[in-house]
Amino acid sequence: METYLNSVVKRFQSYKTLGESTFNQLKDEDLLWQYNQQSNSIAIIVQHMAGNMLSRWTGFLNTDGEKEWRNRDTEFDTVTTTRQELLAQWNAGWECLFNALNSITEADWEKTVYIRNEPHSVVDAINRQLTHYPYHVGQIVLIGKMLAPDWKPLSIPPGKSDDFNAEKFNK
Repeated sequence: METYLNSVVKRFQSYKTLGESTFNQLKDEDLLWQYNQQSNSIAIIVQHMAGNMLSRWTGFLNTDGEKEWRNRDTEFDTVTTTRQELLAQWNAGWECLFNALNSITEADWEKTVYIRNEPHSVVDAINRQLTHYPYHVGQIVLIGKMLAPDWKPLSIPPGKSDDFNAEKFNK
């Protein structure tokens, strides 16, 4: 299970980096931009992700992942208004996640974890979040691409696949 856990941490870190690389290409006011009333700004998405992370990963192995103190509905109201607030929430959520993952021991893999009173294996509870957070990071990146006038690709730039592959396969 150590190999699986290392892989999960690596995947989560890569999505955290994608989000941060997007933030770095945007102006402060872009973080609050909404396409329309039904859509979320990057700040709202971060509020939701942080709320989810703090709820799911605090006491991950011992308490239900939906904490009584969480108010999910307010995560979709504009509360975060500055880059500093956004980054503080973003980092608090990810820190909670990585601390929880790093605390898992060999004996913990046999435990049952609850989310909204629904039982999950530890692997399934982790995988549930490993599919949830990239969904939202993808939204963040899409909004960033719409707003950044000189968007710098976060993966292989268009038209550069052959160059990238040549470099990788020549090693």
